Amino acid sequence: MDVCHRVQGAWEQLSKRERQVLRTFAKRSPVAGIRCRSKIVLGLVQGRSAQQIHLGGLCSVSQVYRVAERFVEEGLLAVGDRREDNGEAKVTEEYEWWLLIAVAKSPRDFGYRRPTWTQELLSLVLKKETGIKVSCTTICRLLKRNKVRLGRPKPVVGCPWKKARRTRRLRQIKRLIANLPRGHVAVYVDEVDIHLNPKIGADWMLEGLQKKVLTPGKNDKRYLAGALDATTGRLSWVELERKTSDLFILLLWQLVKDYPQALCIHIVLDNFKIHDSHRTRIALAALGSRVKLHFLPPYCPDHNRIERVWKDLHDNVTRNHTCRTMSELMKEVYAYLQTRRRALRHKYVRRAA
Repeated sequence: MDVCHRVQGAWEQLSKRERQVLRTFAKRSPVAGIRCRSKIVLGLVQGRSAQQIHLGGLCSVSQVYRVAERFVEEGLLAVGDRREDNGEAKVTEEYEWWLLIAVAKSPRDFGYRRPTWTQELLSLVLKKETGIKVSCTTICRLLKRNKVRLGRPKPVVGCPWKKARRTRRLRQIKRLIANLPRGHVAVYVDEVDIHLNPKIGADWMLEGLQKKVLTPGKNDKRYLAGALDATTGRLSWVELERKTSDLFILLLWQLVKDYPQALCIHIVLDNFKIHDSHRTRIALAALGSRVKLHFLPPYCPDHNRIERVWKDLHDNVTRNHTCRTMSELMKEVYAYLQTRRRALRHKYVRRAA
C-alpha cells in the first residue's frame, strides 16, 4: 500500500480532538522537531508524496518515511520528542550554578591567562569543577536560557575615599534632595563635550553590508554645561567654545535666571577643577546664599543623574551623525535638548517636513 494511503488510514482513526492537536503542533509548537514531524504527517494526509515534501525543503525523503511508519504504528505519539528516553540529563542545577559563578568572574580566577570567556573555555572550566563534560552547543543553550548576554564592559575608576566616607556623603545628598525646604531647588550639574567627528556606535545592518559614517576629518568641539532639576526633571544648559570656569559660571547665572523665586539652589556636581577654581569662588561669593554646591565623592558618575541625559544626547544626536559643520550639529543638539525640556523626559525628535 502507498505510504500516503497508509498515513491517511491512520489519520481517519484519530479523533477530532487529536487531529486539531496535530494541526496546532504544526503551527505553534515551540519544538522545531515536533513542528517538522507534524507538517510531514499533514503533507502525507493531503496526498503529497515523500519526494514532493522533500523538494519543499522540509526534510529528507528518508525522514518522511520514518515519520510515516511511526505515525501508522503510534498515531499522534509519533510526532513527539523521544529525548525523554535518553536517560537523565547531564546538566544539573549545580552545573548551571557553577556556570553563572564562572561567567560572573574571569578565566584568570580559574588559572587561565585569557581575560574573557569563550564557550569552549567555559566547558573546560566547568568540567574541572563539576566533572561533567558538555558540548559548546549545550553551553550556548544554557547561556541563553539563563539570559547571559555578550556585552561590552563599562570602564570605571575606583573611588579613592573609604567606603564609609563615600556612603556617608551619598546619603547626605540623597537626604537633602528628599527633604528640600520650601523655596529650595536641587539640580544635578555636569558638562559634556560635543565633537564634530562623530562617535561611532552599533547600529542594525543588513547581512553582508556594513554602514559607513563619513567623518569631517578635522575635528571641532563645543562644550555644554547642563543642570537637571532633581524634582521636576527640568533641563537648563549653556554653551561655550572652551571648557573653562566661564562655562560653569555662565550656568550658575542661568540657573539664577531660571529659578528667580528660589531661596537657595543646591547644586550636586563632581570634583572637576572648574567647579572649585578661584574665579568660580568669586562668582559664588557674589551670588551669596542663593547657590550652594554639594560635591559628590570622586569618580561616582552613576550618582549624577544628568549623566543619563548626556548619554541619551550622544545616542540620539552625536552617535554616527552625518553633520558636516559644527553649526549643523549644534542645531540637532539643541533640537533634542529643547524637546526633552518640554517633555521632561527622553523623546524621539522628528525632522521638519
